[in-house]
Amino acid sequence: MKEYFADLLTLIRFIISIVLIVLAVFNSQADIGTGFLLFAIAELTDAFDGTCAARWPFPKNKTPKYRKYAAQYDMYADALTAIAAILFFILRVNLVAGLIITISYGIIALAVEAIVYGRLFGHPDNCTPNSLAKRNFKLAKKIILARRMLYIALIALVTFWLLYASNWLLTVKIAITVVVLIIGVFLWIFLSQRRHNISRDAVHIEKELSK
Repeated sequence: MKEYFADLLTLIRFIISIVLIVLAVFNSQADIGTGFLLFAIAELTDAFDGTCAARWPFPKNKTPKYRKYAAQYDMYADALTAIAAILFFILRVNLVAGLIITISYGIIALAVEAIVYGRLFGHPDNCTPNSLAKRNFKLAKKIILARRMLYIALIALVTFWLLYASNWLLTVKIAITVVVLIIGVFLWIFLSQRRHNISRDAVHIEKELSK
C-alpha cells in the first residue's frame, strides 16, 4: 500500500486547493490563519509526493493505468494550489499586492516560454526551430531554472504574508517562521527529488531535443 502514498498526497493537495478556493470565494469571514495552514499543508504534500513516488514505486506490471498521467496530475495539482493561494490572498488579504504578484509573474512566465520555446504557452515537445531551446539549450535551461526560483520565492512571499496577516500571537508567528525555514532548508539539502522537480522542465527539454 505504500506505493499509493504519493498519489494520496497529490489527491490531498487537490482537495485542500478546492477547500481554499471555496473559503476565498464564498466565506467572507474566512480566517487568514486557516488559509495559511491549508496552503502550508498543500505545499508539504507537493514537497514529498515526488520523493514518495521514487522511494515506493509500483511493482513492474502492476502499475495502475492512471499512473500513466501521474506527471500531469501533479502539474494540475500544483497549478490549482497556486491559483487557490493567490485567490485567497487577493480576496482575503491584499487585493493590490495579490494582483501585482499575479500579473508580474504571469508576464514573466509567458515571456520565458516565448523566448525558450518560441511561442506563448510553449512546451518542450513543440519548440519552434528558432527557439532558444533549439539554439542554445544551456542558456534556455538557466532561464527556466531562474523562473522556477522566482516561483519559489513568490510562494514563500505569499506564505509568510498569509502568516503575518493572521491574528495569531507574534511569538506563534515567529515560531512558525523558524519551523518553515528549517523545513525549507531540509527539503533543499536532503531531498534530491525536490531539486529534480524544480528543474524538470529543463530535463524534459533535454530529453525532447536529444531524440
